Amino acid sequence: MDEAPDVDPQRLERIRRAVREILEAVGEDPDRPGLRETPDRAARMLVEIFAGVHEEPADELTLTYEEGAEDLVVVRDIPLHSMCEHHLLPFMGRVHIAYLPAGGRLTGLSKLARLVQGYARRPQVQERLTNQIADAVEARLRPRGVAVVIEAEHLCMIMRGARAEGSRAVTMAVRGLYERDPAERTAVLALLGHREPRRG
Repeated sequence: MDEAPDVDPQRLERIRRAVREILEAVGEDPDRPGLRETPDRAARMLVEIFAGVHEEPADELTLTYEEGAEDLVVVRDIPLHSMCEHHLLPFMGRVHIAYLPAGGRLTGLSKLARLVQGYARRPQVQERLTNQIADAVEARLRPRGVAVVIEAEHLCMIMRGARAEGSRAVTMAVRGLYERDPAERTAVLALLGHREPRRG
């Protein structure tokens, strides 16, 4: 079978051996016909879905351009697929990002989606992912304000443990103006389709 592109063959082989060991440890026969190619397929898949470990996703925002625009930029419903680092099961959902440019400094809308994908392709927790996206937008674009909302379903809650079918986790991160000004925060979260949670 073809090797995953640009991947150290030794790393792929280590993952193949580890997957085979897991199959044996749960009581399966990795040499039976249905599983014979599984270590190889799983190794190539894991290299792909954890590619963000070897990248700096914030570099997606290096290319910016000055348009003189000072109006709010909102990108909603960016697809999210990631792996929970606690159980190595997927979580999936949507990411909503808003930022208020300063000095007309903008980035391409697709760059925000690539930023999300880069951080998602790591063993993750939703809370950290939300903050990483907000911090990267703040650091690279230096806007007046940033708001990020993630809503996701976690298979570690659905397939095991509580088996909470249909549950969704919602996390929010705000920076700059949206952190300081409650009215502005309420307004931008409404644009992202969410209300600020009650405190106390």
